[in-house]
Amino acid sequence: MTYPKVSIIILNWNGLEDTIECLESLKKITYPNYDVIVVDNGSAGDDAEVLKEKFGSYIHVIRNDKNYGFAKGNNIGMRYALHNSSPDYFLILNNDTVVDSRFLTELVKVAETNEKLGIVGPKICYYDKPHMINSAGARIKWHLGLGENIGIGKIDTGQFDSISEVDCLLGAALLMKRSMVQEIGLFDERFFLLLEDTDLCIRAKKREYEIKLSPCSKIYHKGGFSAGRGTLYLYYMYRNRLLLLKKHCTLSKVILYSFYISLRTLAAFFIYIVKRELKLAKAVINGYCDGLFKTKI
Repeated sequence: MTYPKVSIIILNWNGLEDTIECLESLKKITYPNYDVIVVDNGSAGDDAEVLKEKFGSYIHVIRNDKNYGFAKGNNIGMRYALHNSSPDYFLILNNDTVVDSRFLTELVKVAETNEKLGIVGPKICYYDKPHMINSAGARIKWHLGLGENIGIGKIDTGQFDSISEVDCLLGAALLMKRSMVQEIGLFDERFFLLLEDTDLCIRAKKREYEIKLSPCSKIYHKGGFSAGRGTLYLYYMYRNRLLLLKKHCTLSKVILYSFYISLRTLAAFFIYIVKRELKLAKAVINGYCDGLFKTKI
């Protein structure tokens, strides 16, 4: 097997302990030809300095002056890699993951089988429940404006152990061919966070690239989110669903699918009102309104 160069991009935002554990697991992988770029997305503390001191030349640290979100933060890392590492592949890896020692070897092995195979992802299991699946790829649910994880919450009995083509992959781990990224572009920074991975996969499919699950590659995801399931998460989840529809669907389908999303938005809004979680209710409705009226393609 040949070993193309892989640049691994890890985004850190106030997640120092998670990032350290992720990097410690990476140091044990069998794949020999890679570099690691850690993008600190404006963390409140001294995360960047601690990581530099602990990992030295094993990583290159980029310190952003503020939180640019998942999309732009990772784009900054990929642009740095393009100009300094000349990788054959980018690997976007969440900092709240721990990787199996052969995960990258298995990803590259599958990616190298076909030049039109643009994106490959691992089987993702839960960190605290390693025999339970978090994602074995995802399928697009247009009426919901998002990708739905395949196998989520199911015990891993080998039912997803075949290499398979999927609609999209979870952004916790994405191996992407550089040539594909140069053709279709980086993450769309308008998404800021959430569904930028789905959008990128849709763009890849439109250019006739394949997206596949490599089930022999495994990582373990803590399933968390650095901002929690709080106002930031809810705002962008409801906003970006509509942005995704506007970007990729015809006007008639946008109208149809927006109707379903409107019903779900109202349901979520009233649930938070009943629970007296007014900030969350406001985030839901603000995200929906901004997605409907302010996002432009």
